[in-house]
Amino acid sequence: MGAGRWGGKGRRGLLATVLLLGTPVLAGEPEPEPGLTPELEPAPEPTPTEQTPAELASNELVPNEVAPAVAAPKPEKQKPGKHEAKPGEAVEEPLSEGGEGTAAEEEDKQGLRVRPFGRVYARVSADEREQYTRSLSIPSARVGLAASLSHVDAEVTADLSSKSILKDAFVRVSDGHKRLRLYAGQFKAPFLERELASSWMLPVMERGLVADYLVDTHNLGGRRLGVMGEASIKQAWKLKVSGGVFQGAKDKDTDIRASEDAALRVSVRPFKHLTLGASSYVTEVFTGARNYAMTADAALRLGALELSGEYVTGRIPVGPFDAQLGLASYTLPLGLDGWAVQPVVGAETLRLLGPLKARGYGLVGGLNVLYSEHFKAQLQAEHALRPGDEAAGIEYSMQLAMRF
Repeated sequence: MGAGRWGGKGRRGLLATVLLLGTPVLAGEPEPEPGLTPELEPAPEPTPTEQTPAELASNELVPNEVAPAVAAPKPEKQKPGKHEAKPGEAVEEPLSEGGEGTAAEEEDKQGLRVRPFGRVYARVSADEREQYTRSLSIPSARVGLAASLSHVDAEVTADLSSKSILKDAFVRVSDGHKRLRLYAGQFKAPFLERELASSWMLPVMERGLVADYLVDTHNLGGRRLGVMGEASIKQAWKLKVSGGVFQGAKDKDTDIRASEDAALRVSVRPFKHLTLGASSYVTEVFTGARNYAMTADAALRLGALELSGEYVTGRIPVGPFDAQLGLASYTLPLGLDGWAVQPVVGAETLRLLGPLKARGYGLVGGLNVLYSEHFKAQLQAEHALRPGDEAAGIEYSMQLAMRF
């Protein structure tokens, strides 16, 4: 009897021991056997809301237990050379207006591209020297086509408001890295920064009395038939050197064209916001230089503020001369989509230093209203003494301009 009782108790004790030792194994089974005490049954798995951050982090190592997080889409990167247009800023200037043809540099993949462009200026003015008689004019009604390939660009531009309709017609050939370029045709000679600047980007309506006197009256620079080479080295402060030979001017009295002229321009950008340049122009360079001019210029752009200045000296048929030009503008967004206002002030002087001594000056101030890069309205007043004027006078002007 005792042995029987001991045997029964021993078997029950041995069974309990086996159950206790087997508990970890049973807890790891997907379905525990019924009949276990509550203490031996595995605890229910906590819901995601009950898990601590440390437990959630550890669960990421267990496959299929926590849904993988969806990665946020990466913002699309802007392509090099493209940026959001600011009010009054050119998206892509024609080559003849100082544009670099950024789109053309990607033509290896796109093939031939032909782009039309144009602009119209409508102006009304009243000049004190003419008893404030109102004058309505269309100073520019320009249309053109630009074609681009990977290594070749071409442009043809006509101005329907000018007596000489053809303005620019040239071909430009570039190497693969756009470091070396060759121009041939009719285009602006690389002289006088005020003349080279795009009329759309200039905050004033006119290029000024200095540019008019040197380019229009004495044929220094401007648009000419010619050949020009250009070299760019970005690693050396974005150095750019442009030089060429151009067709000489035609004498108004004899209608005989003079020998070829030569022009050279060098510019660098030592800092992101500062550009420095120098240029020269020599007439009849192969038969003995008769007239010449040299310039030094600087442009500073600090956000919305733009400052520019240029000094010119040389010799023209009436003798030696010197001139100075300065311009300042500030662009203020209006808080409306694409709209901005731009106050502008400028000054320039011109002196003839030879036997015929004379001087001229101009003071200009105004306000421009800009919308996107396609439209602008300009109000401007100029007090000037131009070469040939007996006395200084004031001119008030208003201009509406649009381009595509």
